[in-house]
Amino acid sequence: MAEDKALSFLQLIRRAQRGRLKVYLGYGPGVGKTWQMLTEGQRLRSAGVDVVAGLVETHGRVETAKLIEGLEVIPRKQIHYRGILLEEMDLEALLARRPEIALVDELAHTNVPGGENAKRYQDVQDLLAAGINVITTLNVQHLESLYDTVEQLVGVKVHERLPDSILAEADEIVNVDLAPEDLQARMKEGKIYPRERISTALDNFFKRNNLNELRELAFRELASQIDLKRRNTPREEHSTAPDQVMVCLSSRGPNSAGLLRYGSRLAGRLNHNWYAVYVQRPSESPTAIDATTQRYLSDTLTLANALGAIVFTYKGEDIVDTILHFASEYRVGHIVIGRPGSLSWWKRLLGRKTVVERLILKARGLTVVVVDAKVELKPVAVDKRGKLDSAAA
Repeated sequence: MAEDKALSFLQLIRRAQRGRLKVYLGYGPGVGKTWQMLTEGQRLRSAGVDVVAGLVETHGRVETAKLIEGLEVIPRKQIHYRGILLEEMDLEALLARRPEIALVDELAHTNVPGGENAKRYQDVQDLLAAGINVITTLNVQHLESLYDTVEQLVGVKVHERLPDSILAEADEIVNVDLAPEDLQARMKEGKIYPRERISTALDNFFKRNNLNELRELAFRELASQIDLKRRNTPREEHSTAPDQVMVCLSSRGPNSAGLLRYGSRLAGRLNHNWYAVYVQRPSESPTAIDATTQRYLSDTLTLANALGAIVFTYKGEDIVDTILHFASEYRVGHIVIGRPGSLSWWKRLLGRKTVVERLILKARGLTVVVVDAKVELKPVAVDKRGKLDSAAA
């Protein structure tokens, strides 16, 4: 037992000496991962933090290249490989420079043979071991565990992959989200690939259904990482009562934007995290709903992400049970949901109840906030005993 405690203490010491890792996660090229990384780098530099660009891939994007201006850039290392002169990140120079923070793009990149490491994520691990903090970027399809899933959904074999454990070790993960329609628009405007590649890309990887599937994978991966970190947190840190805020979304809610803004304000007043959760029933799969509904749902999830929510898409037949299961898993204390339409008299005669009514009956120990989102927002709070509380809102 004493030996176990000593090893545990040693791990804490080593962890404290190790650099911190922040990952900007996206679902495809062009969503803005590198842009966000460089924007943060510039903010940190302006605040007096020692930040250097270890390696940044602009892919010829002028706007992205401008964001590097003013940052110290570590010159790339030139490597001769099969008669060709190639460039890679100079790990030795970066370790010698020893900045406080290094910006390292494209975490899953495969290095040219002959360098210190075979993969860029191994370079990053060396930087972290040396106590250098790293901000990096990654597309979700490069995770090893998703190889078969991505091939099945999108029809693409991803050759550059990294172990899931690398992402699990990240101290912070930021989901860089963009509606698939907007990503396609960026592609058509020539902001992602050269003109000669646009048509082929739109007909293959950048098809609407592919982007929707990859976007959902990114949401799920972020949720999985949050759940993993929550489960690995010592039990005593969860001894307080559930306090997170959850906003329930539907594919065609009358005013999902209003619900999200209310949830954002409520979470801000309570100073707690908040989640935007869309329960997808079997009849609402991407192939079953029309284009208008897909666009509405996509815009809703984009707004949720922009407002700071952690976005989840859950599949479930029973909406109420799925909501309550999520609330239990993620320590939710406040559930925000839109007021439902009225049921017909014959459904009432058969004993039917709306989703909200069933939720209030079953949500013991939780506060349910029912928002009349069809008109001006008028929240009606329901206390933990399931009774209306006109003052709580």
